[in-house]
Amino acid sequence: QVQLVESGGGLVQAGGSLRLSCVASGNIASIYAMGWYRQDPGKQRGLVASIFSGGHTNYADSEQGRFTISWDNSKNTVYLQMDNLHPEDTAVYFCNSCVWDCEYWGQGTQVTVSS
Repeated sequence: QVQLVESGGGLVQAGGSLRLSCVASGNIASIYAMGWYRQDPGKQRGLVASIFSGGHTNYADSEQGRFTISWDNSKNTVYLQMDNLHPEDTAVYFCNSCVWDCEYWGQGTQVTVSS
């Protein structure tokens, strides 16, 4: 089992920045990848960024160059640095971890970007 706790969401003006944090606990030695997803009302969750234990990262096209995912093993924490935020970045952001089938999720954190 893996437990994930997100923090760092909030209200920010367009052009501003936020850093989301996701602290993992439990069977963390078995995690091979972590990711951040977003969910808009009435829509399915979509990948924002992911990072593998070896350091390889992936980003959704719309976030490329504005968002940065990183993994601090010493703190069991994955970060999502979000810069130059747009109103369309408003969503609930979820942390995800992969042990077998990317089956573990955090509770989500709301990000709201005002224009």
